[in-house]
Amino acid sequence: MTTIKIAAIVLIIAGALGLGYGSFSYTKKTDEVKLGPIELSVQEKQTVNIPIWVGVGAIALGGALLLFDSKKN
Repeated sequence: MTTIKIAAIVLIIAGALGLGYGSFSYTKKTDEVKLGPIELSVQEKQTVNIPIWVGVGAIALGGALLLFDSKKN
């Protein structure tokens, strides 16, 4: 497999996952305070939305890479 085919397959899979899930979240730890034996910290949950056009674009770009790579050979 060539590098172009691998990149195309990764783009298609990433686009499909983006369309399937639509968003992902992560926890961000902020503001840690230590007052003697007491420690306080705040954890914020952040959500990142993935637009539909990004998923469709990644699938289209991966498909185009596969198509053009196969025509080249």
